[in-house]
Amino acid sequence: MITRRNGPGLLGRTAQTMARTAVIAGTATAVSGKVAAKQAGKHAAGAGKEPPAPAGLTQEAMAQLEKLAELHKSGILTDEEFATQKARILQ
Repeated sequence: MITRRNGPGLLGRTAQTMARTAVIAGTATAVSGKVAAKQAGKHAAGAGKEPPAPAGLTQEAMAQLEKLAELHKSGILTDEEFATQKARILQ
């Protein structure tokens, strides 16, 4: 096995890289978990409230937009069709 005089050999570097990767992955997992918990708390706090309709939109227009969003989400409407219909309702 070839070793370097000024540093660890190939196996030592591999172990260092694996350890560094494990630390980074563990940190990312911990941060991700905290962010997800914080976001879940925000969503739970506002779950019972209905967002107010933007100024100038009637209840009928809001209902049409919600129906369009459902159709788009289910794949019935393409992005282009959704944008066209949305623009028509918002005019």
